[in-house]
Amino acid sequence: MRPLDEDETTQVLEKLHKYVGSNLKHLIERQATDGLDSKPGGFCFRLHKQRVYYVSESIVRRATNIARDKLSSLGTCIGKFTKSAKFKLTVTCLDLLAAHAKYKIWVKPSAEMSFLYGNHVLKSGLARITDNTPQYQGVVVYSMSDIPLGFGLAAKSTADCRKLDPTDIVTLHQSDIAIAFPTLTIAEGTSRLLKRPPSLIPFFSQARLF
Repeated sequence: MRPLDEDETTQVLEKLHKYVGSNLKHLIERQATDGLDSKPGGFCFRLHKQRVYYVSESIVRRATNIARDKLSSLGTCIGKFTKSAKFKLTVTCLDLLAAHAKYKIWVKPSAEMSFLYGNHVLKSGLARITDNTPQYQGVVVYSMSDIPLGFGLAAKSTADCRKLDPTDIVTLHQSDIAIAFPTLTIAEGTSRLLKRPPSLIPFFSQARLF
């Protein structure tokens, strides 16, 4: 476990800024409200086994007493660096994005499972979108019950969405809560990623993802 270097920090902050905009300042300056210390301190980013964690300074101090090979994780995993040294957000950061996102979209109930299967959101499945959303802006995808389902990129601006055909793409899928489920083996030895049924979506999304 170590602090991020300058290039790593730049990549992480740029990715987060794409989704939370000026609210990134709140993430960086946020103070911890719980912990074993009387003054838990603020939050910081730490790299461990190519994964980036958003964690309170109080937990970091205690984690230094654990051998690197024995430490599994700490705080909230917000993403990971690929073999080509590119940073990618993971679905485990959804709680943070949902709490600070500036732009959001809501999908119709009929489009929820399609998104959870990894498909892009079509105009026919779009229920609402934040006003003045720019094209290619990072957005958090919600159900009509205000449950965060995942995140993606706005393929079209809010103004353009009004003129699209039902089959046009409005949001490019990036990640969703179904990705956290493991690959299971089903009948006849075929392996596939089983997505949760709709009844499990509220339970999973309300649970802490870290």
